[in-house]
Amino acid sequence: MSETTASNFLRTILEKDLKEGKHDAIVTRFPPEPNGYLHIGHAKAICINFGLAQDFQGQTNLRFDDTNPEKEEQAYIDAIKEDIEWMGFEWAGKVKFTSDYFDTLYDWAVHLIKNGDAYVCDLSAEQIREYRGSLTEPGKNSPYRDRSVDENLALFEKMKAGEFDEGACSLRAKIDMASPNVNMRDPIIYRIRKVTHHQTGDKWKIYPAYDFAHGQGDALEGVTHSLCSLEFEDHRPLYEWYLAHLPVPSKPRQIEFARMNVNYTVTSKRKLKKLVDEGVVAGWDDPRMPTISGMRRRGFTPASIVSFVNATGISRAVGTTVDLGMLDAAVRDDLNEHAPRAMAVLKPLKVVLTNLPEDFEQVVTQPAHPQKPDMGERKIPLTREIYIDQGDFNEDSTLSKKKFKRLVPGDYVRLRGGFIIKADDYVKDEAGNVIEIKATAVEGSIGNNVEGVKPRGVIQWVSVKHGVKATVRSYDRLFSHPTPDKGDSEFMDHINPTSLEVIEGCIVEPSLANVAPESVFQFEREGYFVADRYDSKPGALVFNKTIGLRDTWERSV
Repeated sequence: MSETTASNFLRTILEKDLKEGKHDAIVTRFPPEPNGYLHIGHAKAICINFGLAQDFQGQTNLRFDDTNPEKEEQAYIDAIKEDIEWMGFEWAGKVKFTSDYFDTLYDWAVHLIKNGDAYVCDLSAEQIREYRGSLTEPGKNSPYRDRSVDENLALFEKMKAGEFDEGACSLRAKIDMASPNVNMRDPIIYRIRKVTHHQTGDKWKIYPAYDFAHGQGDALEGVTHSLCSLEFEDHRPLYEWYLAHLPVPSKPRQIEFARMNVNYTVTSKRKLKKLVDEGVVAGWDDPRMPTISGMRRRGFTPASIVSFVNATGISRAVGTTVDLGMLDAAVRDDLNEHAPRAMAVLKPLKVVLTNLPEDFEQVVTQPAHPQKPDMGERKIPLTREIYIDQGDFNEDSTLSKKKFKRLVPGDYVRLRGGFIIKADDYVKDEAGNVIEIKATAVEGSIGNNVEGVKPRGVIQWVSVKHGVKATVRSYDRLFSHPTPDKGDSEFMDHINPTSLEVIEGCIVEPSLANVAPESVFQFEREGYFVADRYDSKPGALVFNKTIGLRDTWERSV
């Protein structure tokens, strides 16, 4: 399932390092922050970190970056672990947390202070920003930069003991306020945060900055290659500075690759959380969300997601946007190959085959998959009264077969696996809607052609007596704009108002009566559907539409 079987610059680097003996084995890490669910961008990082290590018979550590406890929750930790496992990857050993290393990180901060490489600064966050300068102007030294080692040690100990209020001071690295790289202008190492941590409780009143914890966690775990997205490129000098100034047990190498941007999609956790908090979607795993759990609930498969990531490749090219249609195609290809077939009528219209006795019943056999006999067969009862879809009948008998290949008065269609039927008459309600069709079944036409009878097409059907009721949720893209979070407009302004249609009263063939949650099917002529992993159960089936049989989006926008 690796995305790295093709040649790319990361693979070349790892091959070279192994060949030159820099490492005996490859060790990578996946370091998510547990402040939200993983999304499609994380799927690429998962494939790269786990896939490369897998290709080289190495290992990948799962380490949660839990340095910001205000926004972190156990529920996010559990969801992230489940997503990785569902995608088919395994991490090495036990799950790790940056908080596992808080004692060591504190000791190393003291080490920096003792060496004159860190100081306690009383500037506020706003003042620190002012002193930092800009991309075109150097920063200026904090007035507290030249405190003595002893004073800094005493103040840092008081920070740890909780004797200062939040924001009163911070520990900063002493590097270079005139550096052209703003990340090197005395970055913050520790902040005061008097919050309960989901792993360490109330032990700590100070928490390390990500830039300080990142490389040191890598070094403690023996990570050989710390693979990051390109926004961390400017942070690499700081990553290397910490490694050079601390007694770390190993020296990992940070390498950056371009993140994956997908059109019609938002992947900012802050924005995704806003969609959840404001009720635009039903949760982080809403099937319209670009989260891995959302895609899973919609019926996407791990293989299709990995295939999509494979197709995007690995590079350092910035600003490339991937067409969401590539993901749709990957899902469609995978499900076409593996999803069993079934018949479903989403908007039922009753048909009475008037020339059959009222107790007529015959079981017809259809393959579970037309190209895969090993998947078996379905037994489908055909009765005098059946349902077809409302869209499969048109009152206009003058429509040509080329324009409408379904049922019209006075002409023939074939029921999938069943009779050829002819519409003789129809009944309307007071509002003028067709509510029933009177039709004739052509004798001897089950499984056979009949001389002189040429049906317009083939339609799906379900027995009125044996059909099973179901609810179908039909999903479309959540956003109607290809770049919803770019430019001056608010991303919430681009919500697609028709991204969800709930269709009650659908009828599916009886073979689906007891399907397990997450079972995926191709509903013939409709698309691919999955039994909802939470809401679907026997007697109350709920199917989510994964994707249509063809890409109709571009024609509809």
